[in-house]
Amino acid sequence: MYRITSLFLVFFILLACNDSKKKQEKVVEDLSVTTYYLIRHAEKDRSDPTNKNPQLTEEGLLRARNWAAYFENIPIDHIFSTDYSRTMQTAAYTATQKDMTIESYNPNALYDDRFREHTQGKSVLVVGHSDTTPQFVNAIIAEKKYDDIADNENGLLYKVTLKEGIKNVEIISVR
Repeated sequence: MYRITSLFLVFFILLACNDSKKKQEKVVEDLSVTTYYLIRHAEKDRSDPTNKNPQLTEEGLLRARNWAAYFENIPIDHIFSTDYSRTMQTAAYTATQKDMTIESYNPNALYDDRFREHTQGKSVLVVGHSDTTPQFVNAIIAEKKYDDIADNENGLLYKVTLKEGIKNVEIISVR
């Protein structure tokens, strides 16, 4: 009886070790996928054309809350924004919801080696502008494919997935 019990114990230990190894392999496999969610800031206050750093309008604040609702069940590892009020406000609701800090990025140095290494294998939200958002997508895919976003369009989401050298871009309209 002792032998049978010992054999069962060894069997279950080996089974548990094998299951643990499979789980570790899955984690390694998941790290090979990088996903970028790129959005333009929400509606900004245009009442003062001389203001170079306007806040969001009430409509923009509502859209920022809607972005947070959109990303609620999507795992995000990093949130990046330019240093402008409108982009930071757009990112703020999602960052608060996920208890994360908004990291700043330089729109003049899109997708450089440092950024690429920092975000590899992660799920990343990037909040930018009508010109920098498509430029960022173009930099990630190494192709000039997407033009500036229309000035009245604030509900586009570019989802860029990188896996094993394959770059996939999905454009989603979120209202």
